[in-house]
Formats: sequence, C-alpha cells, structure tokens
Amino acid sequence: MSDLDSRIEAMYRSDVRGAWTFVAVLWIVILFVLFMSWPHIPDGGVRIVVLLAAAAVLIFNTASIAAMVRNYAADKHFIYGLDLKMLDEAKKRKG
Repeated sequence: MSDLDSRIEAMYRSDVRGAWTFVAVLWIVILFVLFMSWPHIPDGGVRIVVLLAAAAVLIFNTASIAAMVRNYAADKHFIYGLDLKMLDEAKKRKG
C-alpha cells in the first residue's frame, strides 16, 4: 500500500468513525429526550405522534449516514486523494 493509499484509508476510517459516533449520540439524545418528556405528554394521540416522529428521525438519519459511508467507500480515492493533494500543495507553499 502506498503512502497516499494509507493516508486516504486513515482519513476514510476517521470519517466513518465520526459518522457512526454522530449516529450513536443522536440515538442517545433522541431517546433521552423522549424518555424525559414522556411523562409530560398527557394525550395518548400526541404520544403516538411524538414516538413516530422520533422513530422517523432516527431511521432516516441512520439510513442516510449508512448510504453516505457506502458512497464514501466507493469514491474514497477521488474524495480524499483530492483533499490530500491540496493539503500537500498548501504545505509546500507555506514551508
């Protein structure tokens, strides 16, 4: 594996870790808010709407992050290679 490939892989893994960390934090926050607000929602119909809305946010955001990670995996050499080339050029100009 070349130096560029290893740098691309490191950046990709870092972004994937960040994306899934965001998803985990999102799930924790939404479930916490749902749990804490549940006793303050007196109407059963409103509870169902809140529960469905929370589920929709969690499902759609998780699915979109999963799709983003798949697309990044397919195009990581283009995406990160371009970034690394620009960073290397900027470093050359600066130093």
